[in-house]
Amino acid sequence: MPLAPRAAHALLCLVLLPLCGAAARPDQSPCVPAAPVVPGAERQVAACLADLTTAGTVATGHTDPADWAGLTAAGTRNPSGVPGMQIDGYFPDTSTGNTTHGWNHDAQFVIRLPRRWTGGLVVSGSPGVREQYANDVAISDWVLAQGYAFAATDKGNVGATFYRDGAAPGDAIVEWNDRVTQLTRAARTVLRERYGTAPRRTYAAGLSNGGYLVRWQLEHHPELYDGGVDWEGTLWRADGPNLLTFLPTTLRDYPRYAATGDPAAHADLLAAGFPPGSEFLWDYHYRVYWDLTQRIYREELDPDFDGPVEAGTPFCAPGTAACDADYAYVQRPAAVRAAVARIALTGRIRRPLITLHGTLDALLPISQDSDVYARMVRAGHRERIFRYYRIDGGNHVDGLYDAYPDRLRPILPCFRSAFTALAGWVDRGVRPPASGTLARPSSGDLANVCALN
Repeated sequence: MPLAPRAAHALLCLVLLPLCGAAARPDQSPCVPAAPVVPGAERQVAACLADLTTAGTVATGHTDPADWAGLTAAGTRNPSGVPGMQIDGYFPDTSTGNTTHGWNHDAQFVIRLPRRWTGGLVVSGSPGVREQYANDVAISDWVLAQGYAFAATDKGNVGATFYRDGAAPGDAIVEWNDRVTQLTRAARTVLRERYGTAPRRTYAAGLSNGGYLVRWQLEHHPELYDGGVDWEGTLWRADGPNLLTFLPTTLRDYPRYAATGDPAAHADLLAAGFPPGSEFLWDYHYRVYWDLTQRIYREELDPDFDGPVEAGTPFCAPGTAACDADYAYVQRPAAVRAAVARIALTGRIRRPLITLHGTLDALLPISQDSDVYARMVRAGHRERIFRYYRIDGGNHVDGLYDAYPDRLRPILPCFRSAFTALAGWVDRGVRPPASGTLARPSSGDLANVCALN
């Protein structure tokens, strides 16, 4: 998903499971911060920690709560008490948006190495435009408790001005994919040095923009991964749909609908793909996501639309000069589609993939995103290694469940179940349940329990 900066809440998540049948191998070597070396890193700092989960790293300063604030439901239960080593650092880069640690340097990463390692590695890119700790509560805590090593990247540029990175349209997002590939290769080498053996399994997992990265990696680098879980990944297609084909409708029509209940404006929003029944979420998304997301991603891929103005005019009215409410992707020059083509997905996955998407996603409408990607996978005859679960009542942001517990459903527990299913699929050949829609339970612990059948 395209996400607003952390202050605007952003998006979420992901999570995983242990390698089925893998015996834990205690790390008997002394935990010394001097090793191992991260290949290609310009800077790295290692620390031995009594607890690599957020229960410990918040106190020791080895995470940043602002990175992951608001990304999960308040009732989410997370494990703690995982000792091991954390390596923070960055790869060579010219952009300076990430101010974490006072480094003022992008391409920052974190690698966590549990003392008891079960032989697996999970790699993730951050959701939205957040930094490298964004998945710590939603992913890292749970993964580490299962014995996985965990590695995450800030994707090479961060924040609401990420589009300033690079020289040509699309450069900043192209770098996202490159940074995940770079970190995966480096982390695999680190594990070999630390534990004396290469990881037995490597998985990609992520939400929103992180889910897009999972899709892209499994399409382009099957040699690095054994599979992945994609939670509402952002869909980019040169011919659409993509963010720039449906978000302008929200900026043009939502103010009319909000002010008067205009049925024509409402019909336009539904026609753009926003699901019926999600209307109660629209005001929040207009104020927090829709306007900012349209402007900054349009600036990244079509900077000429507003000339010298940077990322348009916030909440401008239709008819205002160079207003994103009037943006029409299909009418833009071919160069814009060429920029999107640089980051486009094909559906031609080459490793097992499980995709999850909420039916009430009010940022990346399911009909314009994962429904389309599932058709792309089938068109490429890759359905044998694909599962797609539509989560009834799921929204793009699990944190909103706390405000609407009677209408929404957190996707995080379904993500954990999906990763468990993926590991069983890869390790033992146990096929996950057939693709389909998971009905919202009428009762129970929705924040922590989800069955895939």
